[in-house]
Amino acid sequence: MLKIRNILFIIAMLVILSPVVYSAKVQHDFYQIKIYHLKTNEQADQVDQYLKNVYMPALHRLGIKNIGVFKPIANDTSSVKFLYVLIPFNSAEAWMKLEESLTKDVAYKSSAKNFSEASADKPPYERMESILLDAFSGQEHLFLPASKNAERVFELRSYESPTENLSEKKMAMFNTGGEIDIFKRLRFNPVFYAHVVSGNRMPNFMYMPVFENVQQRDAQWKIFGSDPQWKEISAKPENENKVSVSHIDSILMHSTSYSDY
Repeated sequence: MLKIRNILFIIAMLVILSPVVYSAKVQHDFYQIKIYHLKTNEQADQVDQYLKNVYMPALHRLGIKNIGVFKPIANDTSSVKFLYVLIPFNSAEAWMKLEESLTKDVAYKSSAKNFSEASADKPPYERMESILLDAFSGQEHLFLPASKNAERVFELRSYESPTENLSEKKMAMFNTGGEIDIFKRLRFNPVFYAHVVSGNRMPNFMYMPVFENVQQRDAQWKIFGSDPQWKEISAKPENENKVSVSHIDSILMHSTSYSDY
């Protein structure tokens, strides 16, 4: 009888405490990537000044930290230039409330006026994309690189799949199949891994390893390609890129001087 009472007591305590356990669960990150498409150096300067002096200070005032701003290495020679902004949020709701919060920021509205109300014949950019991402369970929060130097390279990788089912299988290769563990062991130090919730290319997921320089990046990928554990994982039929991936993009970037990292 005593044993049964003890069991019932434990069950009752679990029921009582379960709301506390769930409410205390740490939320995982969401990310927004904003991509500015630019045609002229004047536009590039305008966006730089807006982000550095207006937008990022406003986000900091809202408590949003660790904002990354990046420029592709080939920016200087390309006809269309790009600028990437990576913004972390602790929930999708926080992302949804951002624009509303900015409209209540008097300092932001005043400082952003010339940029946001620019005339049609002098636009500060050609267009702007916005991608919303949901962090992988294998790495639920942003991982900031330890060092900062001018040669450091961030590689934004994007994996599109033919179907949602195949995309789920490819993401499982990272989350539960061991690929994230390989990246950790080989010190690729990805800033994030995340599933694209909304964007112009779907189904898709993205991640961003960081390297000391281009030479180290090239050497690391060679090591990865010959890693025995990677060869074992990639040999499984469900993990073959030719089956689960329809397109891969890789963009090498440097962070700007005013990026948070």
